[in-house]
Amino acid sequence: MLRYEGSLWLSDGARRWGGADRVELLAQIGTTGSITAAAKAVGMSYKGAWDAVETMNNLAGETLVLRATGGHGGGGARLTPRAERLIAAFRGIDAEHRRFVERLAALGDEAIDDIHLLRRFTMRTSARNQLSGVVRAVTAGAVNDTVDIALPGGTSLVATVTKESTASLALAPGRAVIALVKASWVMLGLPDERLRVSASNQLPGRVRRTTTGAVNAEVSVELDGGGTVTAIVTMESANALGLAEGSAVVAIFDASSVIVGVTD
Repeated sequence: MLRYEGSLWLSDGARRWGGADRVELLAQIGTTGSITAAAKAVGMSYKGAWDAVETMNNLAGETLVLRATGGHGGGGARLTPRAERLIAAFRGIDAEHRRFVERLAALGDEAIDDIHLLRRFTMRTSARNQLSGVVRAVTAGAVNDTVDIALPGGTSLVATVTKESTASLALAPGRAVIALVKASWVMLGLPDERLRVSASNQLPGRVRRTTTGAVNAEVSVELDGGGTVTAIVTMESANALGLAEGSAVVAIFDASSVIVGVTD
């Protein structure tokens, strides 16, 4: 059974105030009158709690927590009216957020898939080619790992990544990923059974559009399995290959030219 959860953070432009953990720290300070007791209640060290308080004070532009004497358990402190209003506001917003998550869960899996797709649209990179896929297999190596990525329509590509990247991106079969390939890294060839290249990725397709320039041509290739790959080739190469709309070609690039990204 799928379970939908969400996290609420407050921000002001580029400044990130914090989420439930920091607000709960403020609330515990208000309840206990003690930094020590509040830190213990939320599972933080005393220093970590004061660091968080000072950060919030700085971000707010005013004091949220005042030192006080006579606090329970030592480290006496009290909240300012601004901190109390902030706690109340956050709890109100959080309640609405929870209701939103509940309504989102009621929409079903199709709506969730659409939301994941919209998240991909927000990603910005300098790589022209951005292909969504799912990890089919990860083959471990001594230094680098080989990642086999299934693209929509049955096409697949191979990426070589460091073992650290495999771990940090949590790459494993079934993991949704984005494969990034710069257009200048893509070579084009003609589909011929005699074609022999060392590049791991050889994706067949047809030229959909060619934009010519003084020196180079930008060639958009519609892959047989779906999706599009763009290549930058010299005008000399474009003419030699006879590239035109509808021409059958093979998009070729090394596994090391593929950058693997995730959206979560």
